[in-house]
Amino acid sequence: MARCDHCGNDYAHSFSVQTAAGSTHTFDCFECAIHMLAPVCHHCGIRIIGHGAEQDGTMYCCAHCARQSGVAGIVDHV
Repeated sequence: MARCDHCGNDYAHSFSVQTAAGSTHTFDCFECAIHMLAPVCHHCGIRIIGHGAEQDGTMYCCAHCARQSGVAGIVDHV
């Protein structure tokens, strides 16, 4: 069994995630992985688990939040 890096649960079915930066984390569920690894929208504070939008290194969950923060010319893909 392995202990979750986020909640500390010792779970037989845990899994590991290696990040682009090369660090490896162990989790007992996707919820813990998302909470620990997903970026946060600069405007509304939600965890970004989809594509999101980025402007000058600032992350947004969607084009609406980017526009609300003053970013011009950004659109959601449909």
